[in-house]
Amino acid sequence: MNRREFLKITAMAGAGALLPFELQTLAAPVPPDMVIVQGARPQDVTQAAIDAMGGMKRFIAKGDVVVVKPNIGWDRAPEYAANTNPVVVATVVKLCLDAGAKKVKVFDNPVNDARRCYVQSGIAEAARRAGAEVSFTDERKFKDVAINGEVLKAWPLYTEIFETDKVINVPIAKTHGLTRLTLGFKNWMGVMGGRRGRIHFSIDEKLVDVARVIRPTLTVLDAVRILTAGGPQGGDVRDVKTLGIVAASIDPVAADAFGATLFGLKGGDIGVVKLAQEAGLGTMDFQRLKIQRIKIEF
Repeated sequence: MNRREFLKITAMAGAGALLPFELQTLAAPVPPDMVIVQGARPQDVTQAAIDAMGGMKRFIAKGDVVVVKPNIGWDRAPEYAANTNPVVVATVVKLCLDAGAKKVKVFDNPVNDARRCYVQSGIAEAARRAGAEVSFTDERKFKDVAINGEVLKAWPLYTEIFETDKVINVPIAKTHGLTRLTLGFKNWMGVMGGRRGRIHFSIDEKLVDVARVIRPTLTVLDAVRILTAGGPQGGDVRDVKTLGIVAASIDPVAADAFGATLFGLKGGDIGVVKLAQEAGLGTMDFQRLKIQRIKIEF
C-alpha cells in the first residue's frame, strides 16, 4: 500500500464517521455463511475462520455456558486423524472464553476407553490448557429425550448438551465404513447413550432425527488432516492426507456438504446430508451461500 492509497482509505473512513449512525449500520458488511481457510498452522486457520465469520462475539455472549463438542471417539494420536485436531479444539475454546463465555465444556462418549481416548487424542490436555472444563460422560446424565423423528421417537441423550447456552460442533472429516463419511451430523453419536449399536440400522435417518433436537450455533469442521481410508478408527498414517483446512459455517448441512468435496464427493452422495436437507436443517448447495475463502501464506 502506497501513501496515496493510504490517504484515500483514511479520507473514506473519515467521511464514514460523519454519516448518520443508521446509515453506517446499514452499510456494515454482512458476515458470510461459511468461511474456508487453508494454511500451515491449525491455530491460525481456526482463528482466521472464526474472525472472518464475524468473530466469536457474533455467536457467544458474555456469561454464556458453551459446549464445544469434538470427536474423541478413538484411542489414536493426532497424526492418525481419527479424532478432532487438539489445536483446533483448543483454539475454539480460547476464542469462546475471550468472547466472554462463563464456562466452556468439552466432552464426548468415545467408542474406545474414554481415559485413553482423552489422553491419546491430545484433546484433554489442549482443551484444559485453553481453559475448558473437560469431563468424561456420566452414565447418570443420559436421559430419554422425546425426539418424535421419522425413525427415532426417543433416545437417551446426554443432558449437558441441552443444559447450556450455546453448542459448537467441532467434528473431523474422515471416512466411515457405514456412512461413507463422518462429519458434523455423525459427530452427534458422541452425545448418544443406550445401546448405540442399534443406531447402525437406518443410521442416516436416526442421525437426522437426533439433529432435529440439537441445533449447533456454529459448526467448525476440522480438515487439517483427513482420514481417507480405514475410517472411522484408522491406524495407518498412509491413509492420512494433510490439507490444513478449517471451515466454519452457521449451516450444518452446508458444512458437511463442503466436507464431502474434500473426498471427491458431493453432499448428495452422503445419506445423512441429503436427508438433513430434506428435513429442513440446511442446504447441500453451499456454493449458493455467501462463502469466503482464505489462504494463509507463509
